[in-house]
Amino acid sequence: MLSILDDLRKLLPADAILTEKEDILPYSFDGTAALHKMPRAVVFPTEAQQVAQILKLCVAARVPVVTRGSGTGLSGGSLPVEGCLVVCLVRMSRILEVDTRNLTMLVEAGAVTQDIAGRADAVGLFYPPDPGSMKISTIGGNVAENSGGLRGLKYGVTRDYVMGLEVVFTNGDIAWMGNKCVKDVAGYNLRDLFIGSEGTLGVVTKVLLKLIPKPKARKTLLAIFDQMEAASDTVSAIIEARIIPCTLEFLDKVTINSVEDYAKVGLPRDAAAVLLIETDGHPASVEDEAAAMEAIAIANKARLVKVAATAEESATLATARRAAFSSLARISPTTILEDATVPRSELTKMVSFIQATAEKHKLRVGTFGHMGDGNLHPTFLTNERNAEEMHRVEAAMVEIFDFAVSLGGTITGEHGVGVAKKPFLPKALGPTNMRLLRALKASFDPDGILNPGKIFD
Repeated sequence: MLSILDDLRKLLPADAILTEKEDILPYSFDGTAALHKMPRAVVFPTEAQQVAQILKLCVAARVPVVTRGSGTGLSGGSLPVEGCLVVCLVRMSRILEVDTRNLTMLVEAGAVTQDIAGRADAVGLFYPPDPGSMKISTIGGNVAENSGGLRGLKYGVTRDYVMGLEVVFTNGDIAWMGNKCVKDVAGYNLRDLFIGSEGTLGVVTKVLLKLIPKPKARKTLLAIFDQMEAASDTVSAIIEARIIPCTLEFLDKVTINSVEDYAKVGLPRDAAAVLLIETDGHPASVEDEAAAMEAIAIANKARLVKVAATAEESATLATARRAAFSSLARISPTTILEDATVPRSELTKMVSFIQATAEKHKLRVGTFGHMGDGNLHPTFLTNERNAEEMHRVEAAMVEIFDFAVSLGGTITGEHGVGVAKKPFLPKALGPTNMRLLRALKASFDPDGILNPGKIFD
């Protein structure tokens, strides 16, 4: 590694290379609890050609590379490995083009998600994916993890808005995949291989995004329940009624009280669960859908349904959901946010199982999530220094993921596999799929230097 540092100093300016322990410490972890590893150095390229040269140097020196944005990932996807070089793309943050004729935006990988959404909004357009970390997460990280968000039920996830990618390979080649065409079926869809690949196949340096027209109207509802099962039954009933709201979010009692302690937005502390529901679109459709969902919630034993009267009220309710993780993280020294997803028809079973599993293992768990798309976030409030308690946490997680898979679900709906979910992947996918994943990795990264140890060993 010492020799490669000399080469890197010839390629990059002095302030684009960090080697001192106190400087690289912030890059030794991401948003995943209890995981940390020091890299050997961190570099900050500003263009794809620099990334290409860095990768070629690393291949020649057999130095592993971990690509990183803001480090908000929750599965250890950007966790360094021993002796690696962290390639941080946050200085490649430009929004290069907003094309209102084709409804696209071209951005560099380090562009912040909220900045992208704001630039679209400024010209009357809409970029829907909204991961909880959107204020600081980068689009490159969103692509690497195929990030979701609150609006995933109606609008989909990052993959649904990526029209093109610039990717740098370990041999220094730079490829563009995709274009501004709405239809394109020429050859294999290489672009999609890199969405959700967690930096294991190549380094994404530019992204061409699809934008859509901004909804004309929006209405927000808060449904309050005395039983968690009634809340999950309401979600299933809304979907069964052929209504697809913009957001359909769930908070349990632990999370409700945590949010109130943190943000004081007026949630009922005595409720077992609340649903935050938002519908958007044509004003007439919004009114009809809001009325229908209010009636469905009442029919499924909602104690009360509040309808936000103003945009400010709607924003306050949205804050309640977006503050869930931050508020829970204040309770215990270690917060482990998990990501189990099941078909929506199985939500009631899954919610009940999580609650029973927490009680069985004597753990404190707050559950919230994107209930409209079956994506739940059981959040363990624990202490990584308590080995016995962490053992119980691990046992509970195994049971929760096994149960999710048994219901036809998956081990991760939006956080990715990384290091944290790696042990559960073979059982979820099976041997044939695992063999295909390994074959793809070997094809694109024959030297095995890109984000090694993530997704599989």
